[in-house]
Amino acid sequence: MSVTYFGMAESSRQLCRWGGEQRLSEARCGKQYSGNCTADTVGASCGGCWAFSVVAAAESARARAGQPLEALSVQQVIDCSYDNYGCSGGSTLSALNWLSKMQVKLVSDLEYPFTAQNGLCRYFPASHSGFSIKGYSAYNFSDQEDEMAKVLLTSGPLIVIVDAVSWQDYLGGIIQHHCSSGEANHAVLVTGFDRTGSPPYWIVRNSWGSSWGVDGYAHVKMGGNVCGIADSVSAVFV
Repeated sequence: MSVTYFGMAESSRQLCRWGGEQRLSEARCGKQYSGNCTADTVGASCGGCWAFSVVAAAESARARAGQPLEALSVQQVIDCSYDNYGCSGGSTLSALNWLSKMQVKLVSDLEYPFTAQNGLCRYFPASHSGFSIKGYSAYNFSDQEDEMAKVLLTSGPLIVIVDAVSWQDYLGGIIQHHCSSGEANHAVLVTGFDRTGSPPYWIVRNSWGSSWGVDGYAHVKMGGNVCGIADSVSAVFV
């Protein structure tokens, strides 16, 4: 198990209490990105953004390691991880610490499907097949989004915590304001960025279904730490 912190203390903040998490119907990665994204199946509402973002990062890390692209079980993390509250909210760092410290084997979404509600943890024997992460790194890139982009290219999709209250009305375009850098409340996955136009933007995978935003994704301006996107960043490695 390996954990590295870069100017960021572990937080127990409980995220995404308002619910609305869903499995996306399609996957899309950024123009500037070295890795893979899974294609998901549609689900129902659950305040499990913390689990969705962590599992999505693990899926991409698994694919980057040369294994087949596969949807892993979000429900397993919701039901089994320590120091979290399932569909009522949780902490990405608590989930990452649990996965890393306990060397949990994530099983496939088909084997342990998403139910959009809290359930009893299903345990599997040690011999059961699954995917484990080796560790994770946590960063604060508040004034260093260029460095954040470099980590994205070398490590793959990044788990970030943002102020997403105003995102519920997002229909497209580039988010540049109407959110705070100090009111983090939602976990998402940065899958890429686009610097070909003005302003440049991060490509962010949400967990509110493919009918939200741009096929389930948002574009957030790079630079200025919009919505606190660079404050609490985590990368998974295998």
